[in-house]
Amino acid sequence: MNKGIYVHIPFCKSRCVYCGFYSTTHAELCHRYTKALLHEMELRSSVEASLSHYNTDTVYFGGGTPSVLDLSDMELIFHKISAVYPGNMREVTVEMNPDDVTPQYVSALKSFGVNRISMGVQSFDDNRLRFLRRRHSASQAIKAYNIIRQAGIGNISIDLMFGFPKENIGDWQNDIKTALSLDPNHISAYCLMYEEGTPLHKMLEAGKVKQIDEETYVAMYTELIDQLTSHGYEHYEISNFAKHGYRSIHNSSYWHDVPYLGFGASAHSYNGKRRLWNIDNLQEYIMSVEQGVLPAEYEDIDADTHYNDLVTTALRTCEGLDLSMLHNEYREYALKSASYSLSNNNIELCDNHLRLTRKGLFVSDLIMSDLIKV
Repeated sequence: MNKGIYVHIPFCKSRCVYCGFYSTTHAELCHRYTKALLHEMELRSSVEASLSHYNTDTVYFGGGTPSVLDLSDMELIFHKISAVYPGNMREVTVEMNPDDVTPQYVSALKSFGVNRISMGVQSFDDNRLRFLRRRHSASQAIKAYNIIRQAGIGNISIDLMFGFPKENIGDWQNDIKTALSLDPNHISAYCLMYEEGTPLHKMLEAGKVKQIDEETYVAMYTELIDQLTSHGYEHYEISNFAKHGYRSIHNSSYWHDVPYLGFGASAHSYNGKRRLWNIDNLQEYIMSVEQGVLPAEYEDIDADTHYNDLVTTALRTCEGLDLSMLHNEYREYALKSASYSLSNNNIELCDNHLRLTRKGLFVSDLIMSDLIKV
């Protein structure tokens, strides 16, 4: 089976107010971290016999901000992946911030085999970008997009965000309109989240900002779906839209129970039976790998956990939960647990798949919690 590799680059030039991912601004450690990544790849290959037959299908550089790495470090990582985990690389993605995009950088990435860029735009409104503490402006984002296109990268995804404090439906429509004018191959769109421990959550607790109400959220999400699908985008996952043939192959593996390898601080891996995660401390990660010790913890996945994982991932997709993948006990449990959602048309049963209806998209978390086995 083809499998994906995720490489976590935890460096950022500055922290955004909403970000709950593990990252650091200690860019002086970039090169040392790169060397640790290369060593981890070798260590993992040497201690896990199954990886000797690992056929890499996709590579995804996430963060943090992968584009803060020097091209020399990026090249080292690409060479190591090709040497230790070769395969038919159908999709190689690098996340970039607009302010890191230069013709030289993008052209070099393309020469390394990158054929997909995921760019964190978030908004085309400068006030909202400043609120998020993003370093780029709306005009920079548009310029960066055009640079990527001109460099010959034929698959561009952009991230958008909605649900800002005081944002109205007209503001959101303008962001969608601008995004569509660029004609990206893929759009990921998320409602602004107030994750505990982030500066944004502290602002909320202090009463400095106010979350949008549920009615506004529903209106914005509805507008997103209507606009993008009417312009030819397939709504293939709750937050993701793609033109025909441009679904994210790598991210789809997470939603369809496909094994993957993760390298770097805080990165996760999954082989179908066990989930591993590296420690989320940059210094400890580097020191451990330098000493030849894999800095990972793991959990073996029992039948209940595997079922719950399928529910919370597969139901996010337009295909839904394939009941034929479940043993009888879990299939019966899923159907019984879904009976209420089926009766009120939040879920539909089609071709032996349970999948969210348009109505069910707005209460997906509640539906998944009903189906989870506790």
